[in-house]
Amino acid sequence: MGSLGEEEGARPAGRRPRFLCLHGFRTSGAIMRKQVVGKWPADVTARLDLVFADAPFPAEGKSDVEGIFDPPYYEWFQFEKDFTEYRNFDKCLNYIEELMIKEGPFDGLMGFSQGSILSAALPGLQEQGLALTKVPKIKYLIIIGGAKFLSPTVAEKAYANKIKCHSVHFLGDNDFLKTYGEKLVESYVDPFIIRHPKGHTVPRLDEKSLEVMLRFLDKIEETAEAEAEHSSTDVDEQEFCP
Repeated sequence: MGSLGEEEGARPAGRRPRFLCLHGFRTSGAIMRKQVVGKWPADVTARLDLVFADAPFPAEGKSDVEGIFDPPYYEWFQFEKDFTEYRNFDKCLNYIEELMIKEGPFDGLMGFSQGSILSAALPGLQEQGLALTKVPKIKYLIIIGGAKFLSPTVAEKAYANKIKCHSVHFLGDNDFLKTYGEKLVESYVDPFIIRHPKGHTVPRLDEKSLEVMLRFLDKIEETAEAEAEHSSTDVDEQEFCP
């Protein structure tokens, strides 16, 4: 478990938004850290407190990153070939909640691939009282190579209502999940979208995508400042109540 915030100085404006980062299928937290921190500029990473966690289950088969990144490799849950039936899904949700209790509080989630499918569904499941009931509401999402769950049992609950938390979605022109990612975006209110020419990967940020990412960060910082001012006003009113 590693936090990027532990190694970089805090921004003068205050506490950086803390994100739990959920890696891709049969990779690891350490691998995702290299994928993100190794590619994104400090203009972005210095404004976030990123915690990279390993999934609960050792990989049950060959990893697509074998020979590129060193093991061990992990997976969040298991699925059948048509992606509509899952094993250990409830255990996965409980594991993430325990991580958030132990390492939090967290403001948001960042996910890639299997981790992004999870991250994108969790706010809706939390709203329904079906996941993350012991931790604060998820406010922000960074979704890279995402998609919806195909299981009707999960989907009808996770995407029952438009998801209102601030989100940014990375869609790759050559990503095999692109069409699924486009459908996922439709479930969100006012999402930020970053399009890139690559495939199913964590992309580098070119000038255009960096501009979008910085606007997203500005938005969540403005939201955090507004919430802090509102909280301060509430305290002041309580102090002056007769």
